[in-house]
Amino acid sequence: MLRSLNTRAALITTLAAAGILMVTMGARQSIGLFVSPLNTSTGLGIASISFALAVGQFMWGAIQPVAGAVADKYGPGKVLVAGVLVLALGSALTPWMDSSFGLVLTLGLLSAAGSGAGSFSVLIGAAAQRLPLAARGTASGVINAGGSFGQFVFAPVLQKLIQALGWMGAMWSLAVMVLAALPLIRVLVKPGTEAPKHAAADGKGLGHAVREALGDRSYLLLHAGFFTCGFHIAFLVTHLPGEVALCGLPPGVASWSLAIIGLANIAGSLYAGACIARYPSKYVLAVMYASRALLVAVYLMAPKTAMTFYLFAAGLGFTWLATVPPTAAIVGKLFGVRYLGTLFGLTLLSHQIGGFLGAYLGGLAIVRFGDFSWMWYADMALAVMAALVNLPIREASPRQALAPA
Repeated sequence: MLRSLNTRAALITTLAAAGILMVTMGARQSIGLFVSPLNTSTGLGIASISFALAVGQFMWGAIQPVAGAVADKYGPGKVLVAGVLVLALGSALTPWMDSSFGLVLTLGLLSAAGSGAGSFSVLIGAAAQRLPLAARGTASGVINAGGSFGQFVFAPVLQKLIQALGWMGAMWSLAVMVLAALPLIRVLVKPGTEAPKHAAADGKGLGHAVREALGDRSYLLLHAGFFTCGFHIAFLVTHLPGEVALCGLPPGVASWSLAIIGLANIAGSLYAGACIARYPSKYVLAVMYASRALLVAVYLMAPKTAMTFYLFAAGLGFTWLATVPPTAAIVGKLFGVRYLGTLFGLTLLSHQIGGFLGAYLGGLAIVRFGDFSWMWYADMALAVMAALVNLPIREASPRQALAPA
């Protein structure tokens, strides 16, 4: 599965990017563990806290095309360093906030913008420009698996820290942990690692590339499917601990469920990276989205025990963020890798518009109805829609700009 990463430079580049994503995504995907203790401490209410996290979902997506464009033009190093520092700052300031506006500022804007600047669009774009064509699919799977491993590590660690130090101490600890990504950035962007670019790939300019992409029906269909992925993930990351509590189970079930999701997605991401080298990526995506609808239906009919949550998490985890490699692959096939950071960043923006709705509507649902039933039904319907809209995508062969130098 990793045979295409057959040079030391390719392996180091890929592992460095995966390590950075492990930190930024591990911090971001575990934030739902703080919702209940934060609500108990501040009394702000689940709806207000959900709104702050929903703003964070949107901001994480909105910053990605901007960060990708800056990285495409000036290089990824400074963008990644700034992202890590802003993420650490947002985490460090959160315990001082006792108002809805304060949480929107720290968790909704600073932390989300920082993790977004150090996330998929910049990292996959940076790695793609430093790797040969044959290695890019596998590398995207490994990088994506790094984010999943971060969730597997961070969720139980942060839960233990919350229990031992309180949510404030855990949040300050998170700020320190995030800074561990800084040395890996230096490894990723060290001089001499970037592959030469074809002049033809650079000639049209960023503006033309964006206009061309937004006029492409396949690109827009890809956005529609990815919107659903964002809705699904943000709802679960934010409200799975609340669902566990509604079922009368202890908080540890939620943290271990999130960790299992991350662990299962390591396998799923690596498998997705291998699949896109053998099958059309649009079919890989369609199967993933359809499987989510089926899994949610089975979960709703199953008894709500700890084992049910663990099995549900394992099933969901296999496709959790494994949608990223085939989605990025389709963008690269359609438009090349020169502006992949920007164009994939725009795709992630649609993902996070769905994420905003998943996080915020989940909070409204629990306040209005007392449970998440209607969110689960919406999740199933959107998953079926996402599977269908991927089928008509025109998955072009890689352009000349994708060819190795």
